[in-house]
Amino acid sequence: MISKIDEIKKEVAKVVVGQEKMIDGLLIGLLCEGHVLIEGVPGLAKTTTVKALSQSLGLDFKRAQFTPDLLPSDILGAQIYDPQTNEFKIKRGPVFTNLLLADEINRAPAKVQSALLEVMQERQVTIGEESFKLSPPFFVMATQNPVEQEGVYQLPEAQLDRFMLKLDIGYNTKEEELQIARRISGGTNEQIKAVITHEDLIALKNAVKAVHVDAEVEEYMIALVDASRNPFDYGLDEIAEYIQFGASPRVSIDMFKAVKAMAYLRGKDFVTPVDVAYIVKEVMHHRIVLTYEAEAEGISVDSIIDKIVKIVPIP
Repeated sequence: MISKIDEIKKEVAKVVVGQEKMIDGLLIGLLCEGHVLIEGVPGLAKTTTVKALSQSLGLDFKRAQFTPDLLPSDILGAQIYDPQTNEFKIKRGPVFTNLLLADEINRAPAKVQSALLEVMQERQVTIGEESFKLSPPFFVMATQNPVEQEGVYQLPEAQLDRFMLKLDIGYNTKEEELQIARRISGGTNEQIKAVITHEDLIALKNAVKAVHVDAEVEEYMIALVDASRNPFDYGLDEIAEYIQFGASPRVSIDMFKAVKAMAYLRGKDFVTPVDVAYIVKEVMHHRIVLTYEAEAEGISVDSIIDKIVKIVPIP
């Protein structure tokens, strides 16, 4: 089934140059039934990549552009009164789909962002007194601009915890940017086709679940998470004052899933500590809350994770 992954990447590469980290992260989220948050400055092909991926999968895809005046009903749907029948009818929002692109999610206020909490966790939508189960697969791919920019809102911690991965995307290399400029200026516009079926996707998910994880590697991952909560137990006194809240239990669950997918994408049927190292920051760094002291001294979450990875013994 690895060839199917290669086919997906080949289709996405028709419109996206480079950004392998982002593409791999989206595939991991898809195969693990998790949600992915992509952060980067405008113009890094975040939206283009997500749209291209959905087209290559052949699944139902909808996009919601988040803006400051957006309402929860614009995302979830609403009850609409029909004067002809004297009844209320349900108008379904864009969340009723397989792949939902929440574009620039941090441009909407917290009330709208929180509307996605039930959807992302329970895979269901409540409108009025009725609840609707979403058809699987359901996958939220959200993009956001860095919070330092104007006109953006910080995502609530409860919502951040629903994202399996947070991918921080940087600029392309000079060679890749040259290729992008030539492709766009030349009017090259290849059509993306669907290369896998629903049955193929189920088979890929089952193959990921079958990837073996040794007990020692499992204990290693749990230790990484625990060290963010109890740094003193691991001799990490120097970072203890900078951590307000450590990683949540969802981090352990998501890490167990994500490392299997990472190993599978690298062509293996077993997980090694190297696979953990590849994905640990993407799983953890948006779920650790730092203190004001850390912000004042310029301490980043990634630097905290680096110290944890360095001190926890590798099996």
